[in-house]
Amino acid sequence: MSALVDLRSDTVTRPSPAMRQAMAAAEVGDDVFGDDPTVNRLQERAAQLFGFEASLFFPTGTQSNLAALMSHCQRGDEVLVGMEAHTYRYEAGGGAVLGSIQPQAIVNRPDGTLDLGEVEGAIKPDDPHFARTRLLALENTITGRVLPRAYFDQALALAKRRGLSTHLDGARIFNAAVKLGLPVKDLCRGFDSVSSCLSKGLGAPAGTMLLGSRDFISRARRARKMLGGVMRQAGVLAAAGLYALEHNVERLAEDHANAERLAQGIGAAAPQSNMVFFDSAPGLAEHLAKHGVIVLPGARLRLVTHLDVDAAGIERAIAAFRSF
Repeated sequence: MSALVDLRSDTVTRPSPAMRQAMAAAEVGDDVFGDDPTVNRLQERAAQLFGFEASLFFPTGTQSNLAALMSHCQRGDEVLVGMEAHTYRYEAGGGAVLGSIQPQAIVNRPDGTLDLGEVEGAIKPDDPHFARTRLLALENTITGRVLPRAYFDQALALAKRRGLSTHLDGARIFNAAVKLGLPVKDLCRGFDSVSSCLSKGLGAPAGTMLLGSRDFISRARRARKMLGGVMRQAGVLAAAGLYALEHNVERLAEDHANAERLAQGIGAAAPQSNMVFFDSAPGLAEHLAKHGVIVLPGARLRLVTHLDVDAAGIERAIAAFRSF
């Protein structure tokens, strides 16, 4: 483990020696032609794991989410989405700018869910004055909060009754699955599409999987081309994704335990997954940096545990906080 304790995000992880070995040994081809065998294996494995007909490998979650929105919606259509959702808040307005899709933002409740009465109230009538509401987009986990399966059942029933498609931004869906003790396919069941990152808690250097029906993935393949196209010998990255799925899912429980210890040690609210939130003070981030603990400065710190921070690193972080 590094002497530095980097709590900025679980995206800062570096490939382990075993993952690097898998990448170096990867069999590759030209994925534009669909003949990279490692990419194909990853896509088949992800579809099986998530319980979908097909999947598609993307370099980033932002591109995957945008391709999903563009595959569900036409120009002038509307997506219902939480105000805290990554697709709404942190992806540069891509759905509106590149997809001509109108976002209808709904306030997230304290637990991260959307009030389904408000969701239904936001669905537009069939009237030329309004955008056509086509899609409900949810996220799990959302800023570290885990949405339960029972809530999804209610939300999916509403969407089906009102003729909406559904997309799940599951960038950290494995954190939610581990926390709830559910197979990921059970947690994602019923959604029309799911996007899941390999480069966060699972530790791959890059990559996101988009999952759905064969017809949906065919549309997403076209959207991916419009959004920058396909990587060529992408099997080098796909091998890291396969390794991550095979070796780094169950260990997410360690990150959750480390987050719980960190929260306990600094007096923060108990986390639901791998994110701890702490009200900052002037000079705190600089003080932590001098003690080898890196955080994103701000009025409220988001501290994220991951596979490159072990229990000893958590204790060093707690000591640095306490010495402020």
